[in-house]
Amino acid sequence: MLSNLFRLLLWPLTLLRWIQAVPKGAYLSLTIRGDVKDIVPKRRLWELRTRPALSLHALSELVDAILEDPRIKGLVVTLESLGAGMATATSLRAELARLRAAGREVVMVLPFGGDTKELYIATVASRILVGPQATLSPLGFATSVRYVKGALDKLGVVPDVLARGEYKSAGEQLVREDMSPTQRAQLDAIFDVLYEELLSAIVSGRGLTKEQAKEIVDGGPYRAEAAKVKGLIDGTAYEDMVPSIVGTKEEPAKLVPVETYVGIRDTLRLTPLRKPDAIGVVFVHGAITMAGPTPFGAATDEKLISAIRAARTSRRVKGVILHVDSPGGSALASDRIHHELMQLAAEKPLVACFANVAASGGYYVAAAAHEIVAQPTSITGSIGVVAARVVISPLLARLGVVTQTVKRGARADMMDPSRGFTDDERAALKEELEGMYGAFVGIVAEGRKLAVEAVERIAEGRVWTGVDAKAQGLVDELGGFDVALARTRARIGGAHPEDLAPVVIRGARKAGAPLPPPTKAAAELVLRALDLEAVSWALGASGERVLCYSSLARAFN
Repeated sequence: MLSNLFRLLLWPLTLLRWIQAVPKGAYLSLTIRGDVKDIVPKRRLWELRTRPALSLHALSELVDAILEDPRIKGLVVTLESLGAGMATATSLRAELARLRAAGREVVMVLPFGGDTKELYIATVASRILVGPQATLSPLGFATSVRYVKGALDKLGVVPDVLARGEYKSAGEQLVREDMSPTQRAQLDAIFDVLYEELLSAIVSGRGLTKEQAKEIVDGGPYRAEAAKVKGLIDGTAYEDMVPSIVGTKEEPAKLVPVETYVGIRDTLRLTPLRKPDAIGVVFVHGAITMAGPTPFGAATDEKLISAIRAARTSRRVKGVILHVDSPGGSALASDRIHHELMQLAAEKPLVACFANVAASGGYYVAAAAHEIVAQPTSITGSIGVVAARVVISPLLARLGVVTQTVKRGARADMMDPSRGFTDDERAALKEELEGMYGAFVGIVAEGRKLAVEAVERIAEGRVWTGVDAKAQGLVDELGGFDVALARTRARIGGAHPEDLAPVVIRGARKAGAPLPPPTKAAAELVLRALDLEAVSWALGASGERVLCYSSLARAFN
């Protein structure tokens, strides 16, 4: 109440500032530097000094405000660096496209140049300006897989990988010397979609033919002047020159920082006296694991279950968006989370929104949702299971190490790395995987209202893009967070569902919670520097054998 009282007292001055700050014909100025996410929760105390990620939901609200404000001629976006996967880039481009479609100008400034994703986003603009000495590298998409069987043979280490699903490729680099035909087939299908999306963006955005777009991709990288000759950009400029180029030398464009515009606009609004009803957003981000120390930023079952229960029991939360950006992980943790989501879905609307990757366990948990929304470039599916371990008996023999075992129980030492599986042990493990696979297929069939036979045809561990997943019945609608929000509001119904704003719901921190942020950040840097399937190894070391982290996930982030 006190806050509202002060706002009312200062309202005339704030309104005057609002009028003066944004003259007719002004442009808003937005700088993108770092991470871009669909929605960003309120920063916690230890995060206040860090630069927040750009929220696409906030950007969507900004676009709505611009379209309602006749004073604003357009938006100048300075893209310095981009921390986003291809699906997030697709969502960002779609928001800027709304401005263009409504007749507002979008100017993209790339002071440091950019790679494929940066150019893909920039092509939506009416004008593209690049730093005079910068380089553009729209080279396309590639992923490299290192096959280490030969190296392991030399070491005397024998990998043992069991997979249920013809396309379940996690672990094949340990047991093969080259890429399997099924892995190459699904990679080809995914890259076909991404490549066509890039070419389409260049064709529509730059007014070129498809053949010219292909030549541009194949002929990169380009210095700024060469990119201009190719028709890829409109000109070069240092940042201080942008107002004169957007306007004229005699009358430079007035650029108003987005932060200023939003800040004044929010000050003109009164704060509700009670917390309004909302749509809960639950994040499933990172590898799905059982509760415990998670230095690599995993999604633990305990924390997610806590968030889901909070959303289910809250009277304010009228529906929930499950935001998934996960390559999978623990089968048991995924099943526990799915069970909790089923309880939620029985009481409230539940819509899943796929970001860059929602595969394996990431898809498993989402199968509880009433609807699934994904971008055409989201990576999803991977309905299959895999188990892996290594046997070091050849290495031990080479080193002269002798292993002797005393046991009670025929299979008490079956996981001992000093020996391989017997035939009956291998059969028992295959039976376990078969059971897990059958459960996974059954969960998907029930959630998607499909016959088990239909799911089996599209399962087998195969990874799909969002557009192909929709054709196969694994996804209901193509789009980003804005589409998922609209679908959730539609399911809630009522008098004014559009007034329901999304609120991120965090799970409670309990014993065995993630490491403090500085330690977590340092651990993540080390794992990335190792260039290993860090989550796969971590899951394997902890005894998790199924729904493993997909080797495809890293390629598309």
